[in-house]
Amino acid sequence: METGSSRLLIGLSVQISRSDGRVHPANVKSVDTIKSTVMVEWNERNICRGKEVEVSELCTLNPELLDIIQAVANKAAEAPTPAPEKKYGSRLRSSRIPAPPSSYTPAVTKAEESAVTRSQARQTCMFQVPAPVPAPLTQFETSVANPKTIQPDLSPPSVLTNSASSNQQRRKNEAKPAPSLPFAREAIKENDEPERIPPFAGRRKSVVPQEFHKGNKRLSCVVKPSDMQTKRGKYGESSRPNQKIYDMIQEFRETLEITRISTSDIIEPQRICVCVRKRPLNKQELTKKDLDVVSVPGKGALLVHEPKQKVDLTKYLDNHIFQFDYSFNENATNDQVYNFTAKPLVQSIFEGSMATCFAYGQTGSGKTHTMGGDFTGKQQNSSKGIYALAAQDVFTNINHRRYASLDLSAFVSFFEIYNGKVYDLLNKKAKLRVLEDDRQQVNVVGLEEVYVTKAEEVIKMIQIGSACRTSGQTSANANSSRSHAILQIVLRRKKGALHGKFSLIDLAGNERGTDVSSNDRSTLVETAEINQSLLALKECIRSLGKNSDYIPFRMSTLTKVLRDSFIGEKSKTCMIAMVSPSMSSCEYTMNTLRYADRVKELNGNSKAGGVVKSQEPADTSSEEESVDTSVYDAISHVADLEEKVYVELQRANELVKEMEQTSYNTEEGLPNLLDHSRKLLDTVLALQTAVDQEKTARLNH
Repeated sequence: METGSSRLLIGLSVQISRSDGRVHPANVKSVDTIKSTVMVEWNERNICRGKEVEVSELCTLNPELLDIIQAVANKAAEAPTPAPEKKYGSRLRSSRIPAPPSSYTPAVTKAEESAVTRSQARQTCMFQVPAPVPAPLTQFETSVANPKTIQPDLSPPSVLTNSASSNQQRRKNEAKPAPSLPFAREAIKENDEPERIPPFAGRRKSVVPQEFHKGNKRLSCVVKPSDMQTKRGKYGESSRPNQKIYDMIQEFRETLEITRISTSDIIEPQRICVCVRKRPLNKQELTKKDLDVVSVPGKGALLVHEPKQKVDLTKYLDNHIFQFDYSFNENATNDQVYNFTAKPLVQSIFEGSMATCFAYGQTGSGKTHTMGGDFTGKQQNSSKGIYALAAQDVFTNINHRRYASLDLSAFVSFFEIYNGKVYDLLNKKAKLRVLEDDRQQVNVVGLEEVYVTKAEEVIKMIQIGSACRTSGQTSANANSSRSHAILQIVLRRKKGALHGKFSLIDLAGNERGTDVSSNDRSTLVETAEINQSLLALKECIRSLGKNSDYIPFRMSTLTKVLRDSFIGEKSKTCMIAMVSPSMSSCEYTMNTLRYADRVKELNGNSKAGGVVKSQEPADTSSEEESVDTSVYDAISHVADLEEKVYVELQRANELVKEMEQTSYNTEEGLPNLLDHSRKLLDTVLALQTAVDQEKTARLNH
């Protein structure tokens, strides 16, 4: 495409075709004669859009453009070539100094002559003499393109006119062809920026901002261009603290096989169940870009990636593996944790057991969140915690036909242990005493037990007690629990005899004195008391693990209350170890997991069941020991067989669906049907026998 026709196209309104088939008008903004393309723009929904269109495609939609381009080409061929005009290399076009008389001939020195040469070398394209002007355009072409021709000033500078040496120098410059530069007005038209002034053709100015010069060292260390600011590695930003440790942890996690826990997993009944729950990183840890050093692959496994450093300052990971009954990651809900921890214990208290579920961990690890409920700011939703979920299942079982004949009543008590003293949270924090009777049974004297008939009443009691509970501020948690809170759900028969008891305990967080934000004496005393009570609990666990003859339960008030949780044939305990995933809490996390692992060793490896027999007198017995357990055993056996029948019926339903398929082969599936039918028949007959045994046990009871 020629230059003359390209000028005509700029500013025209033409029809273009979009990629979706739409055809609409657009304005031509620029023309590329080398690629034979046209840049067009249009407004769509108050947004300026652009597109590059080939000239051939444009002429297909706009046939009138072919006539215009052909007419311009013919006129350009017929137009005579204009005579070359006289060019002036100097920047001066005119002078306001009056011309000297003709008789005066100024003497030009060598310095002036070199100055004229330098001035000629610093000319710009703004004062470049244009190329030969093409043939005049027609009236139609002039209205379209509206070109403006710059007329050169033919009058030579007055200062240099009468100088023979300057004329000779000018002729030398005219002999050298100047490079062809575009018109200043043409560049303005093509770029649509009329206010921009082209740069000088000589020395080029540096484009580096002032603040990045080497001399400005202060600003160069603070302000950096966008391409120099953040460099990202394989797993994140390189500016993250301990980036090498983070990369090593991520590489190790890629090799793990993750198995998520589900509600369909089988729950095995155990005397002591130990599980661990990992909380997510909180806002404070995310702000500090703290690392997550805890991984939960599933199936009860948990790994701690402890960062360590060699003597030569080489960083490496020490991966500790722990195995528990259940492990929950940061995405687990309170409902999932409850189904595998406290829910099996609810069933046991209806069979006459003493059940205990307690949460143990450092400050801010999520113990109160798990036991009491979700937090929204400082407001706690008590209906989402293990307290409330256990209460709902208790009343569901009370109203069930299995236990209707027992005529059980539920009572709730809520108290706290603060600085070694007991306070009733349901009776205006009245001070209580923990005493031991002649049968070595620990009783909380004066504790108020509230009779409840539904789960909503229990949730209300939880809200009242949680509002009265002692709390404080630490570096790890702005609203940290400073006391051990114990919620007890007691089942009693008609005459008030104890049938079963479920203790739900939210322990205070273990911490160091340096973690306490206040230097107040009372705050330091309560921290020491918390650590002392938790130390006593650890000593009891250690003694049970070593099968010691003496268990130091009298070391603190907390261990006195928890005495029934570890010893006795009917005791069942669940420990929920709460851990923080941050690298700054790695030491606390390791301590929590080590003691949780020590508690796990008590399951079947200690003489805890025989401690009571060796310490209690032979002629005395507790209330729960005097109860005939044959009825409860029969009820439990019936419940287990009902579950088995239900599973077999579900399997039968699956077989029926398989037989409905057109591709089902009766000959191949017949042995499977016979085998399943025998299993179902045996299970139903066993259930019938268990029901008869339950009736006999009730008559004898």
